[in-house]
Amino acid sequence: MKTMGFTKRFVFGLVLSLAFTMAAQANTAGPAWDKAPLKLDDNASLQNGVKLFVNYCLNCHSAAFQRFNRLTDIGLTPEQIKDNLLVTNGKIGETMKSAIDPQQAKAWFGVNPPDLTVIARSRAGANGTGADYLYTYMRSFYRDESKPTGWNNLVFPNVAMPHALWELQGERRPVYEEVSEHGATAHVFKGWEQLKPGAMTPAQYDQAVGDLVTYLQWMGEPVQNTRQRVGLWVIAFLCVLTFFTWRLNGAYWKDIK
Repeated sequence: MKTMGFTKRFVFGLVLSLAFTMAAQANTAGPAWDKAPLKLDDNASLQNGVKLFVNYCLNCHSAAFQRFNRLTDIGLTPEQIKDNLLVTNGKIGETMKSAIDPQQAKAWFGVNPPDLTVIARSRAGANGTGADYLYTYMRSFYRDESKPTGWNNLVFPNVAMPHALWELQGERRPVYEEVSEHGATAHVFKGWEQLKPGAMTPAQYDQAVGDLVTYLQWMGEPVQNTRQRVGLWVIAFLCVLTFFTWRLNGAYWKDIK
């Protein structure tokens, strides 16, 4: 009986130790994903998002499955697209392709920058949606002189991508707190320390990243607002149809015993 009691305590202690170790590793890996402030029905947010995308992302990343003329769906006119978003000889019917040479990109970053057309739909995980991941990722860069680009990221450690928006956000470093429990030590992420200010305040930068992520979410499925709106009407129609079908069935069978 004593042996059984010792075994149970040993197993219980081992489980607690493993659970804490896994939690410690998770905490060391970086912060939890923040909820992205999506505004898919706000054209002003979408327009600011596409402006940021063209100015800061399209230099390296393509969106090869999205055409410039689709931006009329978010309230932009063809003239606004031509004057503000198209490069020199681009045409409004062309797709959003980056001008960077793939071989040069691989030499600079070690990997070709991925296409971003459906990036928001492909990054969902246990911590949240793809938009949540991107919103947290773009707010988790920090200075790391040991890396070739001079930057690192809490959400994506050892990322090859430099911080494209660093001039807007400034320079920061993560702050950790060392926690010990059950013989295990963890460095728990507590927040950020601002080293150099950027062109935006933290609140302004968060809003700008929110607009950028809103556009990336919209770009992955431009008809999602229509799909959701039509889906509600379809569900309502099916509910009404089900009621009338139920009543018709009762009326048909009531005299048949």
